[in-house]
Amino acid sequence: MPDQKTPDIIYTKVDEAPELASASFLPIIQSFASAAGVTVGTKDISLAGRILATFPEYLTEGQRQSDDLAELGQLVKQPEANVIKLPNISASVPQLVAAVKELQSQGYALPDYPEEPKTDEEKAVRAKYDGIKGSAVNPVLREGNSDRRAAKAVKAYAQANPHRMGEWTKDSKTRVASMSGGDFFSNEKSATLASAATARIVLETADGETVLKEGVSYPAGTVVDATFMSARALGAFLADEIAKTKEEGTLFSLHMKATMMKVSDPIIFGHAVKAFLAPVFDKYGAEMDKLGVNPNSGLGDLLARVEGNADIKAEIEKVMAERPPMYMVNSDKGITNLHVPSDVIIDASMPALIRAGGKGWGPDGKEADTNCVIPDNSYAPVYDETINYFKETGKLDPATAGTVQNVGLMAQKAEEYGSHPTTFEIPTAGTVKMILDDGTVLHSHDVEAGDIWRSASSRKAPIEDWVQLAIDRQKAEGCEAIFWLDANRAHDAELIKYVKPILEAKGVADKFKIMAPREATRASLETIRKGENSIAITGNVLRDYLTDLFPILELATSAKMLSIVKLMNGGGLFETGAGGSAPKHVQQLMEENHLRWDSLGEFCALGESLQFLADAKGNEKARVLGKAVDAATQGILDNNRSPSRKVGEPDNRDSHYWFARYWAEALAAQSDDADLAAHFAPIAKALAEGEAAIVSELAAGQGKAVDLGGYFHGDAAKTATVMRPSATLNAIIG
Repeated sequence: MPDQKTPDIIYTKVDEAPELASASFLPIIQSFASAAGVTVGTKDISLAGRILATFPEYLTEGQRQSDDLAELGQLVKQPEANVIKLPNISASVPQLVAAVKELQSQGYALPDYPEEPKTDEEKAVRAKYDGIKGSAVNPVLREGNSDRRAAKAVKAYAQANPHRMGEWTKDSKTRVASMSGGDFFSNEKSATLASAATARIVLETADGETVLKEGVSYPAGTVVDATFMSARALGAFLADEIAKTKEEGTLFSLHMKATMMKVSDPIIFGHAVKAFLAPVFDKYGAEMDKLGVNPNSGLGDLLARVEGNADIKAEIEKVMAERPPMYMVNSDKGITNLHVPSDVIIDASMPALIRAGGKGWGPDGKEADTNCVIPDNSYAPVYDETINYFKETGKLDPATAGTVQNVGLMAQKAEEYGSHPTTFEIPTAGTVKMILDDGTVLHSHDVEAGDIWRSASSRKAPIEDWVQLAIDRQKAEGCEAIFWLDANRAHDAELIKYVKPILEAKGVADKFKIMAPREATRASLETIRKGENSIAITGNVLRDYLTDLFPILELATSAKMLSIVKLMNGGGLFETGAGGSAPKHVQQLMEENHLRWDSLGEFCALGESLQFLADAKGNEKARVLGKAVDAATQGILDNNRSPSRKVGEPDNRDSHYWFARYWAEALAAQSDDADLAAHFAPIAKALAEGEAAIVSELAAGQGKAVDLGGYFHGDAAKTATVMRPSATLNAIIG
């Protein structure tokens, strides 16, 4: 059992814009919650916090930090768990290295990240750091499956105030390019284990056997997959697409997820960097090796390392001039698609491009049609079909569009492709085998040096829980419900063997369809174009992609989604939306003291968390607080109190003032709890009467650069000064 002093609600300490917003919003939550006897504590799952918790032996006693992620990992297995989880950095190597450097500059004697570990000590340090990068948090906390949808108030607001959509034309040259063979999709094998087993993964070569991993345990009923991507096929595909992009006169863009897919996708990203600069690597490869160039770290890191070499720089400029123009992260600053592996994240970048009518920003600062390169063909058809559909029918109208909800399989690390310790870059040609403890060869692949081999699994209990959650959601909504599963794909075929019998046993098979992702994409788009709703029931990776794609088309952002994880042991995890644009928000705050992060996702999660607490612990005051949160959220939307993007206009801090005011007014006006009404009546009055002073104090510092004391590991006092600048508001809240 957890410690009896565990707070009623855990609010996670994270990174970037969501954490800056917390400095303003969390004191409001804690103050209001205390009136209902509800305690709200924090746990640090930020990138800097995870780094510090991993290396206590390098730190002084005063610098050491508890392993909050591990503690939360235990808490989410308890029935009383109630966690509000904000988006955290899923670090790429450049982000991890930058965070370490910042901490070192602050006096933390951390070891450097070993790019090429040679000694046993360096290898041990590298292994620890590798455990931090990528999607290290979500697999630990997600002990349940995902129920993600637009809150009714948010959807209604989006329909009443439709965002701008780019125009789609039939002659658009924008397209999706994907491998037709040699990729993860085409090489996938899958099997369901009849009994519990332990596997070892070996590479058999002409020189003998190398153990890649051993002691991988699976309970009975686990679906175990294995596949690989051919480096040779990938290289040929990339070279071909670069040439085609040049011929077509479009922008070249690569769309990956080098954060969550922390092993596989950075390698694929590196292949793209090498392919784009192939003549440079052919001519100066050995020299660049000596300079420590690693294409997996991106073009930005490469350019920094060759800065002093005029010959290499000249060759790069020559090749870049000959290549097709590249899709840009920031045209003004010359930051390309290939600069940093974590800058272009597929689930955010592709929907944004589609929403813009298929246009991406080029190096000239103008929009242009784009070749969207997504090497693996597993889920590329979703984006391909979406683009084809809008070319045929024109843009979606957010004012009349229905909504696509999502029920996602993710519990107990289901389908954690590319981000776990069963993904390998193959050193030598041979055969990779998964061998069970009874000697059975479960999967086998012939591979070449440089190929990327990976395995993933989905356990029986999460799969069954996922299907039941889908049944519950369909019953509640009464709308179309589709399992996005391809009977011709190895993994999906195994899942279908679970899905069909459960639906039939529950007598609801007629309520559901099973469709391959491409067909499901078109069916769902046709449904929402008619103003009707659909539930997409998907595996983990597709959950990640679709819960950005449809919200960005429907609402303009995925940050406003309601994301509930019904934990399998009875607790609740309430996620608050996406953080893909958070770095730009932080940059703007530091330069202009304006934070445009929208905390609507936090508002929605808070309401659900309080309602859950009321049900779990019989705290009726918490239920009153939760209902009032919903009223306050509605007030934010109805009165257009969300943050503006421009400096000098209301920002995140203003929206928190208005949320607190609407929340207090709703609590003062309600008749379910007289004590709470009496407590909040003077607070509501003070917030209303203090409006002019508060708004003025919040606006006073805008337009000036601010010092947070760090990007990854800011100074708490400095951040509080920046994010709580209204003395009047602070005095009322306490």
